[in-house]
Amino acid sequence: MDNVKPEAKRSIVFVSHAQAGKTSLVEALLFAGGMTTRKGKIIEGNTVSDYNTDEIERKNSINSSILNLNWKNHFIQIVDTPGYADFISDMIAGTRSVDGAVLVIDASGGIEIGTERAWELLEENSLPRIIFINKIEKENINVDHVIEDLHERFSKKACVLKIPFSSELTETIAETDDVLIEKYLEGKEIKEEELKKALKAAVIQGKIYPIVAGSAFTDQGVKELLDCMVDYLPSPVERKPLSATEPNTGEKKEVKPSEEAPFSALVFKSISDPFVGQLTVLRIFSGKLASNSGFFNVTRQTKERIGQLMILEGKEQRPIQCASAGDIVAVAKLKETFLGDSLADEKMPILFDPVVFPEPVFSSSVKPKTRQDEEKISEALHKLCASDPTFKVSRDSQTKETVISGMGDQHIDVMVKRLKDRYNVSVEIGTPKIPYKETIKKVAKAQGKHKKQSGGRGQYGDVWIELQPLERGKSFEFVDKVVGGAIPRNFIPSIEKGIRNAMVDGVVTSFPVVDVKVVVYDGSYHDVDSSDIAFQIAGAQAFRKAVMEATPILLEPIMDVEITVPEEYMGTIPSDLNSRRGRVQGVEARLKNETIKASVPLAEMFRYATDLRSMTGGRGSYIMRYSHYEEVPQKIAQSLVAQFPRHKHEEE
Repeated sequence: MDNVKPEAKRSIVFVSHAQAGKTSLVEALLFAGGMTTRKGKIIEGNTVSDYNTDEIERKNSINSSILNLNWKNHFIQIVDTPGYADFISDMIAGTRSVDGAVLVIDASGGIEIGTERAWELLEENSLPRIIFINKIEKENINVDHVIEDLHERFSKKACVLKIPFSSELTETIAETDDVLIEKYLEGKEIKEEELKKALKAAVIQGKIYPIVAGSAFTDQGVKELLDCMVDYLPSPVERKPLSATEPNTGEKKEVKPSEEAPFSALVFKSISDPFVGQLTVLRIFSGKLASNSGFFNVTRQTKERIGQLMILEGKEQRPIQCASAGDIVAVAKLKETFLGDSLADEKMPILFDPVVFPEPVFSSSVKPKTRQDEEKISEALHKLCASDPTFKVSRDSQTKETVISGMGDQHIDVMVKRLKDRYNVSVEIGTPKIPYKETIKKVAKAQGKHKKQSGGRGQYGDVWIELQPLERGKSFEFVDKVVGGAIPRNFIPSIEKGIRNAMVDGVVTSFPVVDVKVVVYDGSYHDVDSSDIAFQIAGAQAFRKAVMEATPILLEPIMDVEITVPEEYMGTIPSDLNSRRGRVQGVEARLKNETIKASVPLAEMFRYATDLRSMTGGRGSYIMRYSHYEEVPQKIAQSLVAQFPRHKHEEE
């Protein structure tokens, strides 16, 4: 930042459960710091943080926003993150981009599931934090009960901050410092400045978590919170050194957070701005960066030129000439730099640990409504993926569907609406088709004979094959055992092509056939009427007949699932998995939670994210990955055969 020393900078992430009042609190801070002339209100859709159309309509934060203010000669940058689980990616990235945190708790709701997840992220990143208990203006609020819950659920190191220091708080602070505890035990006077210095060290080291109680609505505690942020949260040069890796040697390095050190930064956010295009947001950890200069993208091993550096103020951008350690800045229209990339001086390249995001757990198929939408959808979906690492797009080659995946139904709803609002693309959404497959259980032989005479040259092809089941996952094997010239060599590839086409089309249903071995061992031909197409048709006929004689079955994809829930929900999850045809493989204890490992058919899992949230009060989570294919139970297979009848083939 122009003319601001790192010692006078603060970068702070605000985290909480949804509806705890983060955005309203940030509005109060901006107003107190003179950045705004009136406090915006969520209900009126005029807050600085929630400026996107979908946020204004839903009246809750969907994306993180970057804001800043000045307080007592300190420049404070705030990352206001969403509290809903569906939009957790910005909270995860936000905690990697700052030096301190404010955890906001709704006094009327106490510690909720989002509060727990926020605390876990702060712990994972070892972030010094202040706890702000909000909404104490409401009736029947008992702050002491919230503090007791904090001590029980999180840490007894959370202490109410009162200035001047109370005797109780003085003792707590003194216990964190060898010199002060000696003074305290000897009954000597401890000056306020000594206590403030020790308290800051204790907060930075995670030995004390100051609590400020107040109200964003009435402004109670707002200035006290600002003082606490400036006095006790670390500047960029006071934070613990960052760990990084030298890309060529793999050697671990410590990054010194100072202006004099070589440049290093991490891209933690990407914003699609309707006026300036794609904005890349990065946190500078060391060194300096000037407008109209460049850097080395260590992740992608490319050089990148940059234009104007900008400081973000909600939806507004303010141009600056130079930024340095501690700053969060944005650059427009970068070509080779994306979310999660490590940036550095080319002579001193380093890689920061990647930001790890959860895998999407909720999927829907999308289909463009018009031809115009079809032409635009690919680029629009690509842009949405670039700005949200938990939103994924895939194309299923078997079902021919485009599938979008996210963290929940709200996430998908928001992305579909953005397709329409931002890119003018309308889509229909549905449940993705399951990529079932067909296979066989026993050996069978069959003849395929195609003979057609319609005046002039006819068509003739005659094939005998043996069909054998293969081990699951082996796909297809074709063997030529024709002897004595029963079928000329040049027609053998035609037979294989016909069989492969028949496999794609399916035999019992419209699902492809897999894991079979075809042996061609006999047949006949005609000197004039035999042709490539005739043997293709004969091969396909023989294959379909053989499949029907070889006990055909349907296969379905089976997923490995790991579900993590608090102990009190352990009775609910296994029985629910059983109702989904799942098989529990084991249970592991992880801290205060239990993780259930199971195998479950994909067909039973498409809406599990919503169901799990309902069963556990939002406290459960899961990850899922493909494992293998298994036979579909007969009753379900009969239903699928009726629902997806096989194709009608021309030659039949």
